[in-house]
Amino acid sequence: MVDKSVFLVSLGCAKNTVDSDGMAQLLTKAGYRLVETPQDAGVLLVNTCGFIALAREESYEVLADLAENKRRNQLLIAAGCLTQRFGREVAQRISGIDGILGTRRWMDIVDVVGKLRLSGLPKPLIHLPETPHVGRDERGAIGAAIQGGSAYLKISDGCRHPCAFCAIPLIKGSAVSRPMPILLNEALFLQERGIKEIVLIAQDTTGYGYDLGMQDGLAELLEGLVEAAPKISWWRTLYAYPGLVSDRLVEVMANHPQILPYLDLPLQHAHPETLKRMHRPSNIDSVRRTLEKVRKALPGLALRTTFIVGYPGETEAEFQALLDFIREIRFDRLGVFLYSFERGVPAESLGDPIPAEVKEQRYQQVMEMQQSISLEINQSFIGKTLQVLIEGQGNVEDEISGNENNERISLGRSYRDAPEIDGLVLIEGEAPLGEIVSVRITGAMTYDLSGEIASR
Repeated sequence: MVDKSVFLVSLGCAKNTVDSDGMAQLLTKAGYRLVETPQDAGVLLVNTCGFIALAREESYEVLADLAENKRRNQLLIAAGCLTQRFGREVAQRISGIDGILGTRRWMDIVDVVGKLRLSGLPKPLIHLPETPHVGRDERGAIGAAIQGGSAYLKISDGCRHPCAFCAIPLIKGSAVSRPMPILLNEALFLQERGIKEIVLIAQDTTGYGYDLGMQDGLAELLEGLVEAAPKISWWRTLYAYPGLVSDRLVEVMANHPQILPYLDLPLQHAHPETLKRMHRPSNIDSVRRTLEKVRKALPGLALRTTFIVGYPGETEAEFQALLDFIREIRFDRLGVFLYSFERGVPAESLGDPIPAEVKEQRYQQVMEMQQSISLEINQSFIGKTLQVLIEGQGNVEDEISGNENNERISLGRSYRDAPEIDGLVLIEGEAPLGEIVSVRITGAMTYDLSGEIASR
């Protein structure tokens, strides 16, 4: 009898989470069932991340651990970004892998498992067909991943931008937008399941529809989504691209209160010469004008960005310009990455000349500055009331003994907080999971807020 139980591990970003959920849907439709532990599974499936070196090593560690403890009758399949780019290398490095499936054809998972069940086929089975981009044919899988009262909805895959440091085009190919009618139907599907927040994700959400001939695709999509699923309380968009935040997009955000005043604009740096070496938009004055425009149109705007420190050629003057820009703009949320040298990308020719200790020092300087800014901004919310989506409950831990007491708290996110990457709101007492409640803010920490329920 064929064991149709699957243990699935999803690594990496939210886009990977959506692909993992898609594979789970297809396997379930084919009669498989998901289990909680590898010991109970007939199929071990790891959706890997291959974006930077640290992520690749995590993927290798997970695969090696599962391979070492794998039973004779279990199948181990490595899927995702790591295998798309380094599939044969993965198979050679981790003995015990039975199948290799890339991220461009994740929707072939049932076929791959079926072939592996056939006797006499050589292993590992490497399923990496030549395809220029991620396919649109999800075979009926919903392009979303539900997490409590929130859901990620992937609107496109791949990227058409030539960033010198980025391996995404090598892994996923050029941008492919998912057809708008499919996205509207999926939003309705999520609404019917009581989802309160939908987070739109892609490598570049502001580039949505470019390959479909749309002029202002994200703005048009958002208008369609709000109309198609009017009961969704919050719409949030991640990963906007500098220079593509159009006037129409800002107008659509301002005209629909369901679309949160939240802008995630990964800038990567703030010195024109560094940005030129990155092959990124380098007109910082244009960025300033965009941010001023959006802040004027969207009162209370929560602004998030990410930067890279230690990029090849980054001088002390260039780094100081980054610090000055952060001090000037005062981002609500800010992430920092140390430059990771990647082979095969345009920046490979620049090498990795900046010492690790200098990168780390610059990282610490940015984070210390941002922590001070973040705390000041959070303190400005004390006494105000925010709408908060409740995601968890628990007991308060005693600071001295470390033991839990009987005092209950709830955890949630405000409009300022994207899932997994931003802060939380800690609330006295119990609030209903998956619901949005009014919370009066009573305290502020570096990244998080605390408060009490004002009304339900």
